[in-house]
Amino acid sequence: MGTAKNLLDVQPIVMISSAIFAGLYESHYTAVYRTALRVTGNSADAEDVLQTVFFRILNQRGQLDATHLPEAYFRRAAVNASIDLLRRRVSHAETPLDNACEPEAREDTALLKEQLRLALATLDVNDASLFMLRHVEGMTNGELAEIFGLGKGAIAVRLHRIRRSLQVAMER
Repeated sequence: MGTAKNLLDVQPIVMISSAIFAGLYESHYTAVYRTALRVTGNSADAEDVLQTVFFRILNQRGQLDATHLPEAYFRRAAVNASIDLLRRRVSHAETPLDNACEPEAREDTALLKEQLRLALATLDVNDASLFMLRHVEGMTNGELAEIFGLGKGAIAVRLHRIRRSLQVAMER
């Protein structure tokens, strides 16, 4: 009888409606995919990030008002999920098969992009997100100040410090 009482005490799971989710996906999947592609550098990883971002939206279970999410939210979510993916790759020493057999010179653009990705993976997630939103997504310091809850001057100083950290990491 105690078990029956416990079953009755279970709270229902509040999930986002399928119509709202479909609308969010239709409105934002392109921005999420493009952002992820810019950060990760390949389409397979960008598709993984796309799935991760929207899976996380589904898993919010009523904790956010999904009907009022701006595009900036989705772009930041894509950057964060991309950085998570890059960090997993670094920590597990994963090498994409595409690059495993290609000998490349140090000056090669693909190598520089990979070095930047690895350097980004070493940053704090907020710093990496800030850098990517500014320099890849092209958001202004004013937009970033609003998103991160900081002043424009603080954003400019953080971006300067982040660029210096990345430069040092890439020179190693």
